[in-house]
Amino acid sequence: MNPGDNQTNNYSNNNQRKKFQGPKRDAIMDLAQYKYQSIRVQLTDNRVVTGTLKGYDQLMNMVLDDAIEYIGDELDSTSLVGKRKLGFCVLRGTLLVMISPNYMQQKQESEK
Repeated sequence: MNPGDNQTNNYSNNNQRKKFQGPKRDAIMDLAQYKYQSIRVQLTDNRVVTGTLKGYDQLMNMVLDDAIEYIGDELDSTSLVGKRKLGFCVLRGTLLVMISPNYMQQKQESEK
């Protein structure tokens, strides 16, 4: 047996091994029920963004339209420091803490 033969066998065995792929994971939450509706999203850095959900992916990245960002006080989570209009924006799924329907916006729209 030649030493080179052993290396050739190891190389061919490594190529034949299949890479392990775990099961596909579904999204933690089904956002389809909120599509084209006004939602409220709380982010990890004490910001809240409201807007109309236009799209999303499996990683919970979201596209919002007519978005407004509310910036909270770092020491007091109940008080707001500022507010600004973002318009069309993308929120990364890794920053999300909580997602909920924006009932205040929906109520205002139904009263019109």
